[in-house]
Amino acid sequence: QKPDDWLYYQLIRKIAQQFSPKTDNYIRYTLYKWYFLSKTGYNSLLTISNDKILFYVQSDERIYNIPYRIKDGKQFVCLNYHDYGYQVDFETSPFSEVAIAFPQATQSFSYRVKKMPPFNSSEYQEKELQFSYQNKDYHFRIRLNPQVKTLFANYPSMDYEAYFNMPLSQETYSSFIPLLRKNLKGMSVKNGVDFIMHFTRYAFLFKPDQEVFGQEKRLTPEQTLLYENSDCEDRAALFFFLVKEIYNLPMLVLEYPQHVTVAVQFDKAYGTAIAYNGQHYSVCEPTPQKNDLHIGQLIPELTSVPYQVAYAYAPSR
Repeated sequence: QKPDDWLYYQLIRKIAQQFSPKTDNYIRYTLYKWYFLSKTGYNSLLTISNDKILFYVQSDERIYNIPYRIKDGKQFVCLNYHDYGYQVDFETSPFSEVAIAFPQATQSFSYRVKKMPPFNSSEYQEKELQFSYQNKDYHFRIRLNPQVKTLFANYPSMDYEAYFNMPLSQETYSSFIPLLRKNLKGMSVKNGVDFIMHFTRYAFLFKPDQEVFGQEKRLTPEQTLLYENSDCEDRAALFFFLVKEIYNLPMLVLEYPQHVTVAVQFDKAYGTAIAYNGQHYSVCEPTPQKNDLHIGQLIPELTSVPYQVAYAYAPSR
């Protein structure tokens, strides 16, 4: 079974590196990637400007922070912008397309990852995550694969729906989710969500993306477990994933100008309710704040700040 497009492209990168190492001849390495992607049916194109070569693939998805071109009414997203340090001056260096056609290359590229690859068990490492909840210390030893960092090193920013629903790899899932379920056993749904909320708040160190990566970078739930530091978007993704996996409740992703958080629909609303499409949701803040906020409590500084519902999740009945 063919892997998801993004994972397939990572395989192509590895093969191109074997044929022509990136450091030996970058243009030749890029040509190999373009050739393999095109020959396997993906609608891709090359553009050049002096000594620079940019490689694009046609995608119908909304991708952020990456250059794109429109050709024949279709969007082509740049796949190698990161190789130039995300710094290309398109004003002073206009790019022209290389006119080589692959008539059979008509397939659109999807950045969505619906299934993680079957990693080798020996590649996993144990990591201990600890936090306190209601005066009790909890220690989770979970298995994580450092390769996940490599797989998503150059993954672009997408809509929250794509990130928040990305699965865990099988071994990470089986080492963590049953353990979490065991700790939640006997708790009410509200208390269980509160437990997950405190886990995402306090089991990781907080640091803005600019300090960690030098730019904005959204982490998937598994990456958030892997990295030592994460910001509000990353914790919101992990919190959303865990609540969906354990309780499968309706949720809203709320986007403020400088913050992202999640609101959950319970049997009844708690605190200051968020009204959306006739339903009421309670904010569950997954990022550490000055005060230990309860379910239904919004960060005080945001009470009068406008937000937008970036993603509304409704469980399929």
